[in-house]
Amino acid sequence: MTSRTLGRRDMHDPVLRFFGAARGVTGSCFAVETTDALVLVDCGLFQGSKTEKQLNYRRFPFDIAAVDAVILTHAHIDHSGLLPKLAKLGFTGPIYATPATIDLCGVMLPDSGHIQDAEVDQRNRRYLQRGEQDVEPIYTADDAYRMLHLFHAVEGEHWHSAAPGIRFRFWNAGHLLGSASVEMEVGLDSPVRILFSGDIGPDNKLFQSGPVAPMHWDYVVCESTYGDRDREGATIEGRRQLLGREVRTASLHQNGVLIIPSFAVERTQELLTDLMLLMQRSEIDTVPIYIDSPLATRASEIFRKHRRDFDLGDALDRAMHARNVHFTESVEQSKALDRVHGFHIVIAASGMCDAGRIRHRLKNWLWREEATVLLVGYQAAGTLGRLLADGTSPVKIQGDEITVRARIRQIDAYSGHADGPELERWLRNRLPISHGIFLVHGEEAALEAMKLRASDCTPTTPVFIPFIDSAFSLGAAGASDISVSMPLPRIDPRSVGHRDWNNDYQALLQDINAEVRGAADDRSRGILLRKLRRALRDDR
Repeated sequence: MTSRTLGRRDMHDPVLRFFGAARGVTGSCFAVETTDALVLVDCGLFQGSKTEKQLNYRRFPFDIAAVDAVILTHAHIDHSGLLPKLAKLGFTGPIYATPATIDLCGVMLPDSGHIQDAEVDQRNRRYLQRGEQDVEPIYTADDAYRMLHLFHAVEGEHWHSAAPGIRFRFWNAGHLLGSASVEMEVGLDSPVRILFSGDIGPDNKLFQSGPVAPMHWDYVVCESTYGDRDREGATIEGRRQLLGREVRTASLHQNGVLIIPSFAVERTQELLTDLMLLMQRSEIDTVPIYIDSPLATRASEIFRKHRRDFDLGDALDRAMHARNVHFTESVEQSKALDRVHGFHIVIAASGMCDAGRIRHRLKNWLWREEATVLLVGYQAAGTLGRLLADGTSPVKIQGDEITVRARIRQIDAYSGHADGPELERWLRNRLPISHGIFLVHGEEAALEAMKLRASDCTPTTPVFIPFIDSAFSLGAAGASDISVSMPLPRIDPRSVGHRDWNNDYQALLQDINAEVRGAADDRSRGILLRKLRRALRDDR
């Protein structure tokens, strides 16, 4: 195979490219290329702002026919979610993952396709009314089912060949059931040693043991999601106490609801287990709990299958079969939740409120004072979850403007990501790192904070914060940025991980709406509108 992706026939050193999760937290996708091989690490869906989501619909920035294999760190959609598109467009090679990751992808990827199909259908109805061009889903559930045979199970800590001259092995990352860091050796003589952290889990995970990996690297690609955060003294019991406090406060509204947007896989299972333990200890009242996510139901069964891999597997099993726990499978069962009376708890996907049934629950409850929305995970810039966390009101859901009267609460004790000190400790345990550290999967503040931590760990090692679509040659003397010889990035690198024009546009419309409604009388409203028109004309 020639170097078709880079268009460089004189490539002597391996090249590392960053197709996603660069200066942002979603769309994880990296590539290692030699003159003989091209291997992807992850192929994830972009979430966040409208600008970033559009990348999911665009062509891949590499030649699909040139890809020999994909190595998948874990099943979360921002790491795995574009694999069905890759296969739909012609990829037929192996996708290597741990057995648990493959089990989870077997339910998560078809669910992702189903959500995209349903949301595109709703969007096209609005487009038809406006006379606009309709769109197609990135892939469907059937597309996802058709590619599952490409997965190849690889047990942890065993070497496996990914492509000519590239071998790898998995190490537990402590982030999610089956999650792994990827140790890679590139080249046959004096191979370049690279470690991809994947997502690193915190010390206080309910179902996971701590992350592990060897020492002594040439290069490390390290996640930085919470590089600027310190959850000092965080413990599993402390987390339960925070949750219990939020439940007790929310339940003061006897006809209210506690809505918890949650990732369907692992976060939902952790929350359910903790809620049931709190109820068993009479620290909160025993109330109905609704798991409004078919994916969460299927994922819970996979956790039961692998319960020997983690502690509290029996506690989860008991929680799933408790009389006050209800799983809504059909659309009709989900809609019926709008008619439930008395205080209850609803856990629904997605965790960033960007898709799925949570948007229906929020549309029904956000405008009510008796509702509480508890955000328990990371909220990427531009997502509905982030807008709610930032106090934005009103917000748009499925084209409708909703005034936010519900209490919006947030705790990050359930995050699946290590905080800054934990990431720094993980990095120190990987030393020495001779040639370079690449920081990915983080927003600007987190990346800069993590750069300081990395420099403290190993002052002589260069630390890089790559932009999207940037490329580095991994030479014997160190890494060199060769991005100037590459095609232009697909989007402005400065827009990744930030609110985009659409967010600003929606905020402006909300401000205008509030000013017009708040004007004293019709004459004042007319004056305000004339000023706005004049400002638009003057700006041309």
